[in-house]
Amino acid sequence: MEKSMERFKGIHPGLILERELKRRAIKPSPFARSIDTQRQIFNAIIKGQRGIPVPLSLKVDQALGFEEGTFALLQTFYEIKNAKTNIGNINKPDLTILRKVLFWDTDVHKIDWEKQAKAVIHRTFERGNQEEKNEILRFYGKEQVQQALSEPTTAPMLLHKH
Repeated sequence: MEKSMERFKGIHPGLILERELKRRAIKPSPFARSIDTQRQIFNAIIKGQRGIPVPLSLKVDQALGFEEGTFALLQTFYEIKNAKTNIGNINKPDLTILRKVLFWDTDVHKIDWEKQAKAVIHRTFERGNQEEKNEILRFYGKEQVQQALSEPTTAPMLLHKH
């Protein structure tokens, strides 16, 4: 798989395809015709309503100049992510201890506790109560928490200089 596509693992490949077409200023309907695919099926894929089958993913890879199998792998990683979410095998802290207000700007059930560990640790230690801090310490371990807290955070972007 293309290294530039690694960061998109777990995202619906249709959304990535739509982004790539926009980036290249290619309209979806003519592109669908060029790879011999029905427009309705192609639109359902780029809207994330339908998966991308392997034969179509190979056509897309070839038409856009990606390494063979890139979109098929993205579809597989997306399905793996969904399976883990649906099964509930994802490790997560005890959500009964964490208050909803701590993560007011997101759905706690959609947090990727591994990928977003640093942000979760910072948020909890900035705004959480002692019980929440203890749960995050238990879940991530003292070493990972200390490492995350020792790393500087990105300063918020300023729109206007005063």
